[in-house]
Amino acid sequence: MIKKFGSAKWSGGLKDGKGKVSLESGALKDQPYGFNTRFEDGAGTNPEELVGAAHAACFSMALSNILGESGITPDNIETRSTIHLEMSGGPKVVKAHLDVTITATGDKDDILEAAKKAEKGCPISQLLNCDITMDAQVTTA
Repeated sequence: MIKKFGSAKWSGGLKDGKGKVSLESGALKDQPYGFNTRFEDGAGTNPEELVGAAHAACFSMALSNILGESGITPDNIETRSTIHLEMSGGPKVVKAHLDVTITATGDKDDILEAAKKAEKGCPISQLLNCDITMDAQVTTA
């Protein structure tokens, strides 16, 4: 079993408090977050964009693996995962939308089918308890 961790420190109340988030790898260390970075336009990060980055990275790797199993090595996969936070009835993640651009040599339909498999099958997609949608663009060589 592989285990990875992220950590957070928080001080103060919800609206006036401040937090710092770090990753085991050190890629983020004491990155600020707070009410203003999550619900307003303050500088820093927030849980939703961190989940979006994790989702985009996981999907891209899963897609590369699925394509590789079909003998296709992608030249490039660019993915953006937009996390939708609904505020009515209390904050809840209701949707994750993937926008992906794939450049690869191979049959376009096969590449799109692989993207559909990765959309539902990547570990972070499986973790999320929300609607997951995708728009995929494929450029073949």
